[in-house]
Amino acid sequence: MATGNSGTKHLALLIDGDNVSSKIVVGLLAEIAIYGTASVKRIYGDWTGPNLKSWKECLLEHSIHPIQQFAYTTRKNATDGAMIIDAMDLLYTGRFSGFCIISSDSDFARLAARIREQGVTVYGFGERKTPRPFITACDKFVYFDVLNAQATEVEEAAPPAQNPAQAKLAAANATPKKAGLNKAARDMLTKAIIATADEDGRANLAQVGGHLAKQAPDFDARNYGFPRLSDLVSASGIVDVERAPDNPKTILVRLKRA
Repeated sequence: MATGNSGTKHLALLIDGDNVSSKIVVGLLAEIAIYGTASVKRIYGDWTGPNLKSWKECLLEHSIHPIQQFAYTTRKNATDGAMIIDAMDLLYTGRFSGFCIISSDSDFARLAARIREQGVTVYGFGERKTPRPFITACDKFVYFDVLNAQATEVEEAAPPAQNPAQAKLAAANATPKKAGLNKAARDMLTKAIIATADEDGRANLAQVGGHLAKQAPDFDARNYGFPRLSDLVSASGIVDVERAPDNPKTILVRLKRA
C-alpha cells in the first residue's frame, strides 16, 4: 500500500464531470480527507459545452485539474474511456493506496473491480440511482446526498449573522434527522455482530463496521440519520453497548438476549 513518509495514504480522485454536479465538491473533499490525501485530483468532460460551467468556477479553488475530452459521436460518452485509461496508468505507477471514483455510471464497475484485484482500495461516490454492480465493486460507496446532508441542515438552521467560528460550532453540534433502521439493515447488523463476536458474544464495533462494509459497501450510518456507527447501534434496540475494561475507547457490542 502506497503511503508517504508520514504514513499518509495517497489517493487518486477521478471525477466524471458529465455525470456529477459541482454542488457536491465541498462535501466530497471533506469525506475523502477522512481516508487520505488526494494527491491527484482530475475531472473529465467536454469543457467546450455549457453543462460544465458550474465546475469551471470551482476548479482553481479546489485545485482540480480539468481533462478535456471531446465527444467523438453523438450519444456516446468518451469521458468514461478517458477516465478508465488514466486510472489504469495511475494504478500501474504503484503510488496510490486508494482510488476515488466519482460517478453514478455502471460503466466503471469493471474498473473498480480491476483496481481492487491489484490490492488497492476503491471508494465510490454517486447518486442513489447508481446501479448495484458499480456499488458492490467498490470497497466503500457513499451517496451524494449523505455528503451534503449535514451542511444543508446547518445552513437552514444557522442565523444569518454567524461568524466563521459560530458556523463551525453549529456544524459540530448539528443533529441529523433519524431515519431508523429497516429490517434489512437490522439483519445485516445482526449477522455482522455474530460473525465477529467472541465466545462471550461480544464484538468489537470496529470489526463489526469492517464486516458491514464487506456485506454492503454502501452501508453507512449517515444513510439512517446517524453521524457514527456507534450512534446507530445504540439506537437500533437490538444490542447492548459497553466499553472495553482495558481500553475505554474501544466499544463492544452484544446482541440482546431474547
